[in-house]
Amino acid sequence: MEMACRVINRRRHVGLQQLLSFAQTGRSFLGPVKATKFITDAECHESVLISSTVRLLEGLDLTCAVGHLLNEAVQAQNDTYKIGTSTLLFLVGAWSRAVEDCLHLGIPTTVIVSVMSEGLNSCIEAVVSLQVPIHSVFDHMDNTSTVYKLETVNATLCPFLQVPSGSGLLQERDDFKDATSPLLSTYSLSGRHAESPKFFKPQNNLETEKNTSQALKNNLYTDSFCKKSALTHSRHFNRTDNSHWISRHDGFLEQLGSTPKILRCNDLGELAVGLSHGDHSNMALAKAAVRLQWQSLCLQQANWMAPFMFDISRLLTCCIPGLPETFSRVGLGYVTFVTMSSITLIKELQDQPFRVILIEGDLTESYRHLGFNKSVNIKTKLDSGALSEDSAEELWTNHVLQVLIQFNVTLILVQGSVSEHLTEKCMHSKRLVIGAVNGSVLQAFAEATRAVPVAYVTQVNEDCVGSGVSVTFWMSPHDINRSNRIAILLTAEGINLITAVLTSPASAQMETKEDRFWSCVYRLYHALKEEKVFLGGGAVEFFCLSHLQILAEQSLNRGNHACLGWLPDSSSWMASSLSVYRPAVLKCLAGGWHEFLSAIMCNTATHPSAVEARTFIQQHVQNAIDSGSPSSYILSEYSKLSNGVFHSGISDNLELVPRVYDTVTPKIEAWRRALDVVLLVLQTDSEIITGLVHTEVNSQELDGVLFL
Repeated sequence: MEMACRVINRRRHVGLQQLLSFAQTGRSFLGPVKATKFITDAECHESVLISSTVRLLEGLDLTCAVGHLLNEAVQAQNDTYKIGTSTLLFLVGAWSRAVEDCLHLGIPTTVIVSVMSEGLNSCIEAVVSLQVPIHSVFDHMDNTSTVYKLETVNATLCPFLQVPSGSGLLQERDDFKDATSPLLSTYSLSGRHAESPKFFKPQNNLETEKNTSQALKNNLYTDSFCKKSALTHSRHFNRTDNSHWISRHDGFLEQLGSTPKILRCNDLGELAVGLSHGDHSNMALAKAAVRLQWQSLCLQQANWMAPFMFDISRLLTCCIPGLPETFSRVGLGYVTFVTMSSITLIKELQDQPFRVILIEGDLTESYRHLGFNKSVNIKTKLDSGALSEDSAEELWTNHVLQVLIQFNVTLILVQGSVSEHLTEKCMHSKRLVIGAVNGSVLQAFAEATRAVPVAYVTQVNEDCVGSGVSVTFWMSPHDINRSNRIAILLTAEGINLITAVLTSPASAQMETKEDRFWSCVYRLYHALKEEKVFLGGGAVEFFCLSHLQILAEQSLNRGNHACLGWLPDSSSWMASSLSVYRPAVLKCLAGGWHEFLSAIMCNTATHPSAVEARTFIQQHVQNAIDSGSPSSYILSEYSKLSNGVFHSGISDNLELVPRVYDTVTPKIEAWRRALDVVLLVLQTDSEIITGLVHTEVNSQELDGVLFL
């Protein structure tokens, strides 16, 4: 992809400048209001619309080592969690700028690495106070019927950032019985050293807890919110708003008052709206898929009481461009495409139950499974009477047809490719062959029809054949897309398989819509899996910013690193360097969060300029610091409607204001990976030129150009 070039100053750290250049390209993907980009191929001049970091990096020319490193980190985040890549990319740029500022101040590299690593670890430990438990979200749902209603509400998506939205909130009428009561689990993530090159792997929570420095736990500044003992008589809790929050023994939050109120989420609708991040239509589809899977499981197992786990492998997408977006929906079964030549066959057979066989691998004459070994020391001599290749294909096709006729098979689902000649032969004999079927689809049909998947047709017997599959048109046979294919629906009674059909009138938007749908699905999936979420809307980042500034001020005022427990040897050079430079490094690290919040506010147009956004943020950071407890300040603002920082401006009733949530582990791992990339680039570049160059150097060498 051709993009604007950025001048690289060779007198500064080249690697960090390159990271900053790459990160700037994805700035518009941050926040609930995402700006899309066109990627144009320089050779064939084809364009596609994107709004995700992964798609962006796929289109960039990442020829330099730093680009490959960044792409590997983003891909690792995407492969593990499928979300958080935009946060990762932006923080890579923000913290690259922060490290450059530290270098400009003459701070040693070892000090930068040590203080930034411990600073982030401290934030990760402290933000546990902003976790919200998810409890029994399926208790109020009906396992037989659901009524969906879209009602237009001018709702706030981002309380801290004041993001308005005209989209509808999903409201429902639910008459649900108790189906499950998921157990709550406490969550703790401790830090690992950022200089470790193992940042491409997710961190094991148990190992982290064991390896966390006890000195860091005991001596680093901790918000009074995170302490096990509730300071109900502390001056920090003597507020006039009567909104006091304390930390419970299980790590979650409780509001004190006349009626104690525990901050929790126990409704799937509230959770989905909170995690939609402005994309209500796709989140509505994701939520419907979760409900459908839960309802299907309840109907299959009447006495089922085990905790429900959303099986994301049983959810597929089928993209149909050219139709209005209102045609998008989710449903049980498998939606796929067939060619126009199959329309007549499906019309004849759609009212009849299909007998099905499942083929793992290719359905071709030359296919051999991966474990197949050719016989050795055997030579085949061909004479004039030997069969030609075409004749061998014909013989194999006829043999396959004989097997299908023998067992009265009318539907063949194949995981791999299918012989075109066999497909035509089957069509003439009124048999439907569908290739390139996902492995989870085969498994779902195997469970529903009791078919046994086989590698070769020659292995088929009566016990391998399933029954009860129905095939219908998903859309009218007259609605054929541009590739001259028609969508059909395959289903069976009791099948545990859901297809989300995504439609868009513009083909260029189809990929973007699918990416956004999967983002919503994975946000919901991780939240249900972990049974906890963060307060969103910038609350977590705001807390980290406040927390780091308090650490910096404390370090600056005390002037004694020993009280913070960073290093035991006060006589060492490293210890003295940490004591001198720690406040500056922590402030630079906090600057990354400041830049993050400012970018979101500018993207959502809540503030016309970055200067106004930064001023607004700093005012509330100072208020949070002055309050003595940033987490209490944040939670108090969530409980108010009249305050500017969390003011929704839509209603005087708190119950009509939807909370905003964020996933826990994907967000934290995105932070870790971002800082790990920056610090790795910092340490691997052995020569950092910060002063004047005394030798004569060509101006092109001084100001190189990095093409993105």
